[in-house]
Amino acid sequence: MSSLTNPSSIAARHSDIDSPYAWVRLAASVALGTIGGVGLWSMPVVMSSVQAEFGVLRADASLPFTLTLFGFACGGVAMGRLQDRFGILAPALLGIGALSLGFFAASNSPTLWTFALSYLLIGIGGSATFGPLMTDVSFWFTTHRGIAVGIAAAGNYLAGTIWPPVIQHAVAAAGWRQAHAGIALACLAFMLPLLLLLRRPAPRNNPAQAATARSGKLGLSPGALHALLCIAGLACCVAMAMPQVHIVAYCGDLGYGVARGAEMLSLMMGFGIVSRIGSGFVSDRIGGLATLLIGSAAQGLALLLYAMFDGMASLYVISALFGLFQGGIVPSYAFIIREYFPPSEVGTRLGVVLMMTLFGMALGGWMSGAVFDYFGSYQAAFLNGLAWNLLNLVIALGLIARTGQQRAVLA
Repeated sequence: MSSLTNPSSIAARHSDIDSPYAWVRLAASVALGTIGGVGLWSMPVVMSSVQAEFGVLRADASLPFTLTLFGFACGGVAMGRLQDRFGILAPALLGIGALSLGFFAASNSPTLWTFALSYLLIGIGGSATFGPLMTDVSFWFTTHRGIAVGIAAAGNYLAGTIWPPVIQHAVAAAGWRQAHAGIALACLAFMLPLLLLLRRPAPRNNPAQAATARSGKLGLSPGALHALLCIAGLACCVAMAMPQVHIVAYCGDLGYGVARGAEMLSLMMGFGIVSRIGSGFVSDRIGGLATLLIGSAAQGLALLLYAMFDGMASLYVISALFGLFQGGIVPSYAFIIREYFPPSEVGTRLGVVLMMTLFGMALGGWMSGAVFDYFGSYQAAFLNGLAWNLLNLVIALGLIARTGQQRAVLA
């Protein structure tokens, strides 16, 4: 009898749930997410250097970052599907390979187009270190599942805190090509050993967990619920993109300088880490849907404050609040999917929802600029974001209402 079907082996894996090993595994997942998130933050740092070397316009130099997001979005679905079938090691190994190969190819790119395609591969590789890691962590916790998933999701924001200054130093010391080659080696050297801590298969066959995941579908078909979560993810991230993408330019237009805007963005991301972990703490107590509702309402309030106040001190405070409010929204989808869908579908379904959130970020960044161009005002862009946030809030409220209706029917 194989170890996968051996009852004693299965029982041993189930005994690891909420165990010290589960926390060690979580720490390894955070480290993988922090290292693997480098691709989302490297291109903004090297953009000026790449533009100068290839002699292209700024819009053309932005193409690699766009392809990074596209690869991250679509790759997440494929990586989630792989995880559902084979566990975390298959997508993790593939992701590390794609990251390293992508950065090595970027370091040797003769043209902007080959450089951009390298970043498409980097985005695909990086996708394995976000959604799949959150999914895997969710199988190792019950009592503290929410906070564990929130901590795993924070690796992405930690990457945004750690990597930019490291890459900037490397570019200044050795040039962007050598920096990319160094990142390729770092991914192999630091990420592969961490996989040794993830060798045990996740206890996804726990009957109690499976029963919990199948109960209470809110009176909706799985497809309808998944579609609503996709729309909610798109809407919340269209709204979220407004401050994240445009706060630096906004501060420049107000005469405060882009350096102030960069400080506000850094403040926003730092408080986002707190929010991601805090959202898991909240989810463990009130559930994923209620956590999404609170995050959505709070993000809407922050966007309204942005539209009302434009003093420098006010913008610092609002940016901190925005980070504190919005950071936990995306992990909320992982909480909800883990709660309402069978374990065998979590990786794929979460990958699709995360893909929609990334599409929302891309759409929101462009749309906010278009609204600004039309009205000549970022206040109008903030209100546009608020309108999209309202759509997310309505979906969350509707799903919360359905939980009450289902309880009444069952009673």
